[in-house]
Amino acid sequence: IAVDTLLEMAKIGPKDYLIDLGSGDGRIVITAASKFGASGFGVDLDTYLLNIANQNARKAGVTDKVHFVEENLFTTDPSRATVISTYLLPEMNLKLRPKMMALKPGTRIVTHDYHLGEWDPDEQRELTVPEKKVGEPGISYVFSYVVPARVPGKWQSLINIGGRDTPLEFNLEQELQEIEGKVEIRDRNAELRGRITGERIRMVAGGRNGIARHEFSGQIDGDTIKGTLVVGEGAQRQQVVWIARQIQRGEMTRASDELPEEK
Repeated sequence: IAVDTLLEMAKIGPKDYLIDLGSGDGRIVITAASKFGASGFGVDLDTYLLNIANQNARKAGVTDKVHFVEENLFTTDPSRATVISTYLLPEMNLKLRPKMMALKPGTRIVTHDYHLGEWDPDEQRELTVPEKKVGEPGISYVFSYVVPARVPGKWQSLINIGGRDTPLEFNLEQELQEIEGKVEIRDRNAELRGRITGERIRMVAGGRNGIARHEFSGQIDGDTIKGTLVVGEGAQRQQVVWIARQIQRGEMTRASDELPEEK
């Protein structure tokens, strides 16, 4: 039940390529192939478990879709993956987090029992698994994440509202998938907060101090964002096209890019 839930939360399908870090007997990769049509491979250092995984793949008839590699998971190149899965101890997940954050935006990550620290999951579930003996007996936790695009820095837009061109300048800071910063609107600054899910961004600014509420949403494509801006609330709401271009790149915060300190 935990394996099926994990793969369903990853929204895995025939077009996906899964890499399972610490694959054990191979059940996650094999189920992804046999039940969901995905392909991929598993990584482990336990020769005995790797032999079992390959035997299980042959029994399931999916050797054309999956294989298993004896390799240190910290040296594995995950760049081909559209989905990453792990069942690792917390300290190992934390050490892998910078590599996961560097993956292509939109890559899905699912972890079993242990989360990724300050990186808040996009979804999490608690499952009753009576036969489970390890970790917390009888209970499994599944966490899913989507790698966010990177947007820290300065962005500019020119918005036409009511026939009037309005320049906007954004100063964005990003920690993992959370955004905060300021936007300058007609020479007035408003605090801004938002969130990125893969290549989708949503930010809200204004709504007080005489500045109308501005709700931005769009698709990130490199140094360009295209989407919509909704200005105002209730009957006064106006929706216009929003395009922003990055003019200066910034840095992600420590929680995103650095390994946790050794204790």
